[in-house]
Amino acid sequence: MSDWNFVKDRTATQGAVWRSADGLLYKRTGGEDLRAETEFQQLVADLGYPVPEIVDSGLEGGSYFVVERAIGAASLHEEALADARRTGRVGDHVISIAAAVSSRLLQAQARHPLPSTSWFEKAAFAAEVFEENPDFDTPRVHKTVRHALDSLARLPMVHGHLDYGLPNVLQAGVIDWQHHGPVPLGYDVYPALDIVAFKGGGKGYSIAPEQRAAYTAALDETTASLIGQRIGDHLGDFLLVKCFFFLALMRPTGPARHDKHIKWQYRRALFTMGLDQYESTGSIDTGTFPALERFAAEHR
Repeated sequence: MSDWNFVKDRTATQGAVWRSADGLLYKRTGGEDLRAETEFQQLVADLGYPVPEIVDSGLEGGSYFVVERAIGAASLHEEALADARRTGRVGDHVISIAAAVSSRLLQAQARHPLPSTSWFEKAAFAAEVFEENPDFDTPRVHKTVRHALDSLARLPMVHGHLDYGLPNVLQAGVIDWQHHGPVPLGYDVYPALDIVAFKGGGKGYSIAPEQRAAYTAALDETTASLIGQRIGDHLGDFLLVKCFFFLALMRPTGPARHDKHIKWQYRRALFTMGLDQYESTGSIDTGTFPALERFAAEHR
């Protein structure tokens, strides 16, 4: 590794990320999960998805590695955080870049639809959510989910990222395809700004309502030209699935960490708020979600 500078350990899996001395290449190490991700990334690269070019991969020192060309100096999450520290708000340029990259991804996805297939269980981590929160495993919740899935069944299925958000978006494309799988067109990109609210303000910035509206409007222009539909009408359906995603694997295994219990209860509260709003209006307004700090103070 003498020609590489350590960047960080990979999250939720083994291995690490390294950067070449000139900053033009990134190297990731890992196991079989990285091999599967690399194969998928090469597949979607061949389909025109905006992903880093893979220049080398293989086995080294008993682990798998992949070398990719850099597609930007900072993620949009890092740019948003820098804006918030400097001016107190996320700059509109971040929203514009997010919309442009998301539109490129939508265009590539729409050109290569997949056969209809089951997708909710993997995208939502539904089994894990119900196992950790059996009180949510009710006819009411299942009926609401069926309504959302019936609505989304009208959209084409495509190869998806499943964990799309500002931390994985750079000016020239999208990184970290570890959790890929089939999704309805639009599932990746439309909730990208709303999911900031699920983090409870802990990421150091928030997205203004007018910025979310401008982002959705830009994507709607793209999808209207691609499939004749403004997929923004399905944002509530997408966000209901995200209520599951952000609750999964949150339940603490022991009583020692009060902060983890508070965060689990916070995500349960967001799940309930989202469910109530979706049942009432067919949409979910993440702008009404409380900050984690406020929730913790009220439930201390």
